[in-house]
Amino acid sequence: MLTIGQLADYAGVTIKAIRHYHERGLLPEPDRDSSGYRRYTAKDAIDLVKIRTLANAGVPLARIKDLLDADPDALTAAIAEIDHNLQDRIEELRRTRDQLAELRGGDRLFVAPEVADHLDDLRELGVSERRIHLERDGWILMQTASPEDAHVWISEKRELMTDPEFRALYLEHDAAYDWSPSDPRLPALADRTRDWFARHHSRSENRPVHNPTIARLAERSQPGASSPAWDRLARLMEG
Repeated sequence: MLTIGQLADYAGVTIKAIRHYHERGLLPEPDRDSSGYRRYTAKDAIDLVKIRTLANAGVPLARIKDLLDADPDALTAAIAEIDHNLQDRIEELRRTRDQLAELRGGDRLFVAPEVADHLDDLRELGVSERRIHLERDGWILMQTASPEDAHVWISEKRELMTDPEFRALYLEHDAAYDWSPSDPRLPALADRTRDWFARHHSRSENRPVHNPTIARLAERSQPGASSPAWDRLARLMEG
């Protein structure tokens, strides 16, 4: 006969684990002897080793009770099912790790590769992180609501960014965010911007938008999407 401490040492588990197995109904709790101690038998030791082996193999405790006395065929089938479930869980964890790796890569977790490349190009050009975040959030909205439109627009945007004059205008617009709305540079910037667009036809300008509501949302409703200077610049360009 064994005490609970001797049983724990024999099976290589803790006393706390044995008590937990008692609570879960996996290992019967023996009566106390005349001295007030619980005494365990060889069968208890065998059952505890089985429980420990199954638990260490990843078998859920809820399944162990059914497997302790299962016949070989039932045990084999149950273990195969548990192994399949573990494989699914491993694959899920791998996907999660892949997503975490992408998250460490920054924008590529949230946007299409060509958009992420575009954002990287903007950083190399010296565009502010504020403007890059605005672009990224706009692309997230657009590519989710209308991937076809987003693909056309990002292709055209990347082509535009190869034009030195357009790049210069883009950088000046970015800088103008922090200007005073009365800054004398704003009318000149508006004129140069209008002139540039008058000389360059946009392939997507007359193309119907599949989801105009999201397009407006992407353009107007992002936090920090405008400033007093940008608002005046927009009015000047419309005038």
